[in-house]
Amino acid sequence: MTDTYTTNALRLLQLADDFRAGLSGEFSAVHGISVNEFLMLLHLERSASNRLSRVELAKRMHVSASTITRMAAPMEKIGLVDRETDQRDARLVFVVATDAGREKLSEALATFSKRAGYLFEDRLENQEVDQFASMLRRLIAGTGDTLA
Repeated sequence: MTDTYTTNALRLLQLADDFRAGLSGEFSAVHGISVNEFLMLLHLERSASNRLSRVELAKRMHVSASTITRMAAPMEKIGLVDRETDQRDARLVFVVATDAGREKLSEALATFSKRAGYLFEDRLENQEVDQFASMLRRLIAGTGDTLA
């Protein structure tokens, strides 16, 4: 038997999966990358130096550093990301989006925006989204995670 908190947490996780699936649509068939790979490119693009360490990227994506390594390897093979070694500390390796990766991100962002438009169109006003986001932030407050 599950308690109310467990039930609510499971409902929210399922809804988050459903929301992600709604945004994903035929994303990988059209662009040849997954939504997670799209998010990786987006994080790299939005970083101050257009590059992030595996650890920082993992933190931002809420996955492990080894997951980032597994995600980046095929992206590197097809030329979407590259590795850069820190000039002062060769042990520190950064993931950086290539020109091809930035172009792929731009194309994918257009599709993502269209899918987001379909999901939000005539359903929620910006103020309602702000309120919902505020409630979610309050729900996770104190867990050590932050929303960007």
